[in-house]
Amino acid sequence: QVQLVESGGGLVQVGGSLRLSCAASGNILRINNMAWYRQAPGKTRDLVAYITSDGRTNYVDVVKGRFTISRDNAKNTMYMQMNRLKPEDTAVYFCNVDVLGPGPKDGYWGQGTQVTVSS
Repeated sequence: QVQLVESGGGLVQVGGSLRLSCAASGNILRINNMAWYRQAPGKTRDLVAYITSDGRTNYVDVVKGRFTISRDNAKNTMYMQMNRLKPEDTAVYFCNVDVLGPGPKDGYWGQGTQVTVSS
């Protein structure tokens, strides 16, 4: 089993910044891809960004240039620096981790952290 603990969400004004963290623990041989998703009220859970085990990153267009995903493999931790936040970034943010070995087909999920951007 793998446990994910997210932190860093909160209330911020438009144009502000937040840094999310996702720490993985448990029976981990190796972490492959790590990703952030978000889900706004009444909407689907959508991919925001992901980072591969060798550090390659990808972002959805609406966050490119504002969000930066990173990871510390020694700590099994992923981060996302979110700058120039907009009201439409308001959502619950979930981390998702794919690990080597048996596990859920869609990876492990964190409990979510609320990000609210006020105008």
